[in-house]
Amino acid sequence: MDDAPRLIATDLDGTLLRSDGTLSHRTAAVLGAVEEAGIEVVFVTARPPRWLDELASAVGGHGTAICANGAFVYDVAARRVLTSSGFEHGLVRDIVADLRRAVPDVAFAAERGSGLWFESEFPHDPSHVVPGDAVEAAIDDLDDEAVGKLLAKSATLGDDEFLERATAVVGDRAHVAFSGAGGLAEINAAGVTKAVALERWSARLGIGAERVWAFGDMPNDVPMIRWAGVGWAVANAHAEVRAVADRVCPSNDDDGVAVTLERLLQQMV
Repeated sequence: MDDAPRLIATDLDGTLLRSDGTLSHRTAAVLGAVEEAGIEVVFVTARPPRWLDELASAVGGHGTAICANGAFVYDVAARRVLTSSGFEHGLVRDIVADLRRAVPDVAFAAERGSGLWFESEFPHDPSHVVPGDAVEAAIDDLDDEAVGKLLAKSATLGDDEFLERATAVVGDRAHVAFSGAGGLAEINAAGVTKAVALERWSARLGIGAERVWAFGDMPNDVPMIRWAGVGWAVANAHAEVRAVADRVCPSNDDDGVAVTLERLLQQMV
């Protein structure tokens, strides 16, 4: 199969993982088979590095994850950040101040290579325990470590209204993404997206976009889906993703990525 992909890039939540956050045995098995066939696998996720550790036993053998919407490249098995693309601290302070003026009840958190910094008012996903090394303090008191992703959420505004307002306030100073977490604005430095990080990683491996298949489900996956030679939307994907995808596979709960990769391996025999 002359046009077979050399790299598979896949989002995790809502795409590769089932709705309960688990990786099915079928999916784990086919990922291993894909790598045995000589095809690279990279996970491209909005999750911070620390949220990959809980999947290490299932995906650690597959090596690399692009985390926080492109801010970090993470060695899952070694639990080590390889590269980071963060904010200049003055810009973080400016964006925080502007968002506070526009949305007085906004609360912030910051993902850094060393872990989480969060304000006490910032809401947490109950499925993830706040790590013991997290720093609870005002975002204005951030230390000198680079911020990979700034998180912002309003206590009162509706999800769509807050995301629209945050995007307008941030403007072209940074990139605002939405990965499906209700009303959570995920803000990365300008030029930091899943697509940019994936392009750099692929280039490092000597692989062009035309030999990359990318799978996703939410608007933060759109740049990656557009960049890849073949962009796949799972059946449960957001309308924005389905609109730009080249192909659609079954849903995450039907192991859509695994189904597609099994067909690929059969065609390569």
